[in-house]
Amino acid sequence: MYLLDDFAGRHHGLVNKDAALHLGFSRSNWYRAIGPGGWLEPLNPNVARVWGSSPTFEQRALAAVWAAGPGAMASHRTAARLWGIERPNDDPIDVILPSRGRHSLPGNVVIHRPSDHLDLRPIMRRRIPTTNPMRTLLDLGAVDPATVFDAMVEVMSLKAASPTAIQSALIRHSKKGRHGTVALRAALERWMGEELPPDSTLEAAMSDLIRDFGLPAMTFHAIVEGYEVDFLVDNTRIVIECDGWAAHGLDRDQFEFDRVRDADLVAGGYHVVHVTWRQVTQQQVLAAERIRRVIRTWSN
Repeated sequence: MYLLDDFAGRHHGLVNKDAALHLGFSRSNWYRAIGPGGWLEPLNPNVARVWGSSPTFEQRALAAVWAAGPGAMASHRTAARLWGIERPNDDPIDVILPSRGRHSLPGNVVIHRPSDHLDLRPIMRRRIPTTNPMRTLLDLGAVDPATVFDAMVEVMSLKAASPTAIQSALIRHSKKGRHGTVALRAALERWMGEELPPDSTLEAAMSDLIRDFGLPAMTFHAIVEGYEVDFLVDNTRIVIECDGWAAHGLDRDQFEFDRVRDADLVAGGYHVVHVTWRQVTQQQVLAAERIRRVIRTWSN
């Protein structure tokens, strides 16, 4: 019982059947727990919550994702809210499901079965499998196009995606009949028309470092393993991230997202090097030598 309580405490008060069986519950114990007088309240097929746990948006979202089955993740309006975008409280719960299975879910859960399976690797947001920012913006454009511009600006302000990453997503997903691309393209064009950004201070400083110390060429805002990175050293699998050069208003979820991104890059065979803004601007010899040493070690 303690193990299940601990599990529920880490998952918005929820337990699912597979987790219970994995933690040593028998099937009969599970059905007794969700039966009359049991300590679990059934919500969706094979998903229950601990009696007395507070009903929350996160609880509803995770319960729907679990009930939808393997591969499911929060998407569309629900993913937007999980990424920190303000949404109405009466939004339905959106779940994207690549498979074609049938599922019995509450009426306020909308299941999406896309024909476009690009960028469907989930990212955990508040312990809920969620579509990535670019996919979220595209899917939001299919169900609520009027809100895409504000959502896109919010995503960029969190440094979860840049105009370059969003444009790359548009290119990948653009095909006849793909819902959401029209709204996202219009939002990006509007943003670029209102605020065409110059090269960032970071890019200018790194360009000086590359030139002054003879470092190899690098691509700014490269897309690697589905993520935007600060710099990719050309013709290598070396990623350079610059930390602390501006205030991004990072919250705990954003910090965790950055850690997940680094782990995924490493798993994909990339080497991630973090330098600080102070090193790039005030300790150039140290920064250049560190970057050169990593390139020398890992570029072959």
